[in-house]
Amino acid sequence: MSARPPKPLGLWMCVALVVGNMIGSGVFMLPASLAPYGWNAVIAWLITIGGALCLALVFARLAQAFPRAGGPFVYTEEAFGRPAGFLVAWSYWISVWVSNAALAIAAVSYMSVFFPALAKTPALAATVTVGVVWIATAINCAGARSAGWTQLVTTILKLFPLVAVAGLAGLVLLRKGGGAVMPFEPSALSAGGITAAAALTLWAMLGVESATIPAEQVDQPARNIPRSTLFGTAFTGLIYLLVSASVLLLTPVSVLKGSNAPLADFMAYHGGGGGGDLRLLLAAFAAISALGALNGWVLLQGELPAAMARDGVFPAWMAKTSANGTPVRAHLLSSALVTILVLTNYAKSLADAFTFMALLATTSSLFAYLFCSLAVLKLGREGKMPLSRGLAIVAGVAAVYSAWTFYGAGWSVTMWGLVLLAAGAPLYVWMRHVGRRSSETVQ
Repeated sequence: MSARPPKPLGLWMCVALVVGNMIGSGVFMLPASLAPYGWNAVIAWLITIGGALCLALVFARLAQAFPRAGGPFVYTEEAFGRPAGFLVAWSYWISVWVSNAALAIAAVSYMSVFFPALAKTPALAATVTVGVVWIATAINCAGARSAGWTQLVTTILKLFPLVAVAGLAGLVLLRKGGGAVMPFEPSALSAGGITAAAALTLWAMLGVESATIPAEQVDQPARNIPRSTLFGTAFTGLIYLLVSASVLLLTPVSVLKGSNAPLADFMAYHGGGGGGDLRLLLAAFAAISALGALNGWVLLQGELPAAMARDGVFPAWMAKTSANGTPVRAHLLSSALVTILVLTNYAKSLADAFTFMALLATTSSLFAYLFCSLAVLKLGREGKMPLSRGLAIVAGVAAVYSAWTFYGAGWSVTMWGLVLLAAGAPLYVWMRHVGRRSSETVQ
């Protein structure tokens, strides 16, 4: 009997999926938004990275115990039953394709540096944004391996400018010493400032669960998903902390505040001149970064509803796959929804549309993070998965962190999330009715 061929996504492609999905557009723009918070922002990054690592361990252990496609849906259903699993997965699926709209808009926004008409003509920007979405969809429909290679290449490319920023920061410290760093003033620290900054940094860390969703496409999922989740999250957190802290603490607030290209302004400030060329170069890398993240999230937007369809909570036709195992129908539906979302918001500026999409995506993801953290505690207590004292503490911290981020995001954002959850209830009721009729027909 011949050995089964390996599945298309190996360890390093899974790592690229996690890192590539987390490093999207946020790292290139966040220093400008975080500049007014000073040291509060650095502490917020430490909290956010710590919370993300706790979540990464939660997902890693859940993936070991339940190495099935579907990620948050599978884990929540195992712990709290199908209704809870459906609502969390429904909300998370919305967050995925809303994120894709935000990432496509971000990529086109960076392209407007080279093609100014994109910033001046909303209809043209919307058309190009939709085109970018469907190109990423076509790559994923060609198979998980083509999507994996695209993710690996774009992840490597997007790291070049970030490594350059961290390297320049090191040179500045060697040349000028500690005097170049913004003074640490304990009196300037505040719980409100840290919380507000942490709400901004959360968007940049979304995606810790990326490798858990396409489990059926992953080679040795019980081994490769946990390792890629933990390593990818730790690596991304280190990169974010080095880059963001370097820019925030080594550059005057007046230079960063309101900047459209904070990394370029940081390099120009310390490197002397070349600001225009740096802006063009970093805009190109930022566009590549957003496109790479879009490619990875498009992979998830097809795999998640297909996994739900196989479990009978989404229409069965969404589970159909092509000859190469790709859920093409699920991809087409998800990208059609992204297209509608982009076109219905095309009258807004690129920045306003991006903010709206990011807000929706972040809120929807929080439900999955909270329920999966609680799932570890419940499943461990019931003996359905190993639960050490250390894992219980980590899962508890992850649950508290997820709840805290709801507070940090604000009540209006949380209400949007609850509305999105409620919107899935009619579909769940209808699918239960269809399931009952099918079983009656069989009997």
